[in-house]
Amino acid sequence: MQTLKIYRKRIIPQECILLKDDIILEQNEEYILTQWKTLNPKTSFSHGSSCYFLKKGIKVSKFYRDDDTLLYWYCDIVDYETDPEAGILTVTDLLADVILYPDGRVKVADLDELADAMEQGLISQELACKSLRQLHNLLTTIDRDKFDKLKAYLDRRDL
Repeated sequence: MQTLKIYRKRIIPQECILLKDDIILEQNEEYILTQWKTLNPKTSFSHGSSCYFLKKGIKVSKFYRDDDTLLYWYCDIVDYETDPEAGILTVTDLLADVILYPDGRVKVADLDELADAMEQGLISQELACKSLRQLHNLLTTIDRDKFDKLKAYLDRRDL
């Protein structure tokens, strides 16, 4: 099997970066499971793991502190583009995010960035609507106490 290259594409700021140091632990048609260290040093976290749910349009990440304690779960609303011949997956961050803290708090983040991107013509109406619908689906999953099914992919690997 060809080694998959994963690119992170951001709308604000506009950039597309190869995640060359991410380690792919598992991959199939449903998901890709990775381990990573931060691209730029952070004081609050240093490493983590992510599960790209290819059919759900979300990426669930587990952010760890230097001492390996869980800081939080970070859920990105994303869109995927694949180039199977080149072995490339481009993950576009659709700006809306959900953060779940170990104490049970849930925070929705960056909706202001989604609004800014729409106003500035950086995101199409189609992608903005897709982002909001996927955000709604994720929040419904969390509200119905079914987030454990998503995070189980990361927990079972004991990452």
